[in-house]
Amino acid sequence: MLHILVVPLPLQGHINPMFQFSKRLASKGLRVTLVTISSDTHHEPIETQLSLVKIESIYAASEEADKINAENKMQWLQNILSKRLPELISKQESIGYPISCIIYDSAMTWALDMAKGLGIAGASFFTHSCAVGTVYCNVHQGVLSVPLKEGPILLPGLPLLEPHDLPSFIYDPGSYPSFLKLVVGRFSNITDADWIFWNSFDCLEQEVVSWMRTRLPIKTIGPTLPSMYLDKRLEDDRDYGFNLFTPNIDTCIKWLESKDTGTVVYVSFGSMANLEEKQMQELALGLKRSKTNFLWVVRESEIQKLPSNFEEQTSEKGLVVNWCPQLQVLAHKAVGCFMTHCGWNSTLEALSSGVPMVAMPQWTDQLTNAKFVEDEWKVGVRVKVDQMGIVTKEEIERCIAQVMEGERGNEIKRNSMRWRELAKEAVAEGGSSDKNIEEFVAALLCK
Repeated sequence: MLHILVVPLPLQGHINPMFQFSKRLASKGLRVTLVTISSDTHHEPIETQLSLVKIESIYAASEEADKINAENKMQWLQNILSKRLPELISKQESIGYPISCIIYDSAMTWALDMAKGLGIAGASFFTHSCAVGTVYCNVHQGVLSVPLKEGPILLPGLPLLEPHDLPSFIYDPGSYPSFLKLVVGRFSNITDADWIFWNSFDCLEQEVVSWMRTRLPIKTIGPTLPSMYLDKRLEDDRDYGFNLFTPNIDTCIKWLESKDTGTVVYVSFGSMANLEEKQMQELALGLKRSKTNFLWVVRESEIQKLPSNFEEQTSEKGLVVNWCPQLQVLAHKAVGCFMTHCGWNSTLEALSSGVPMVAMPQWTDQLTNAKFVEDEWKVGVRVKVDQMGIVTKEEIERCIAQVMEGERGNEIKRNSMRWRELAKEAVAEGGSSDKNIEEFVAALLCK
């Protein structure tokens, strides 16, 4: 039996799509082992079974990780995994399950060099859109110079992009020099990869995917959501299986059940975004002014930024929670709009659920995703910031109304439902992403 080793970055937004892809591979008859980093006191790898995928946890002291800043964390991770992965690979071979291919997060370029050194096939997995990947690739190749001298820019396969449509690492490189190096560096040895997987689907990014395929062996295999929300071919595949936070499942769903169809704005900006207090207050007031109900995810560390007595004053129309089961919420009939930071996972979840969006990007690839949400896929409205960089309460109220009301709102809803069906078709039997996975398995069997 072919055996795949999957190595994601230990971040929720990277683990989830790679774990879902692992489930798809396992459903095709492959043995799949996914590696996680654990702060558990066990110093030996812990093997457990989750769904069809085996989980190997590699120990790393949490107090050691906490002392390392973001710029050095990738090197810290490389130091640990470059030692422990060969040990794990050797162990698997000794018990009769040699590794046939290593699928690694695209940020871990060293993993490809390690795989090749061990005589194992290597495949890179990108967790952002193909459009964003094309921007970074053009920077790596020197086609697009940073910092930008002027805008807008036109790159192969992409629409005309203004500077504020580009990833923040490109738009404002001085603020994130180490991150720019990291995202562009993903292409340093990419031509040596046997396969390059992308969490997208062909018709979603048709032009840019076609252009990239003329240069790299890419395969779109998304959207990587639990099967229950797409083709329903994987039995009991209802959630991702990994959560950094404990979702308030009962509270959220019970509250949604009390609301009419399409009357709730779901508001969430992911696990990493930290809004300034002024922005939080404007957002709160905008939700209060809107004609709709709202379910707002506010992390415990952010709750003090809300206006005083906000929850009490809006209790009839709103619910504030510290986390919730996002896929279940987006799939609920009461939800008619998703106010989102446009992280790629959240964007794909909304597209696959047929939920219109109010795009409020914060940084990284979110700016580019927001551009596509409004102008290319036409499934939402992007907020505009004022001269101080703040999205005002009036703007928030306006954008919600644009999505939830009137002819433009109806058009956005129709487009959202169309993309939902296309996402399902991509992963269904014979769909573009399903075919790409089948081709990968067949090619691996021939190696």
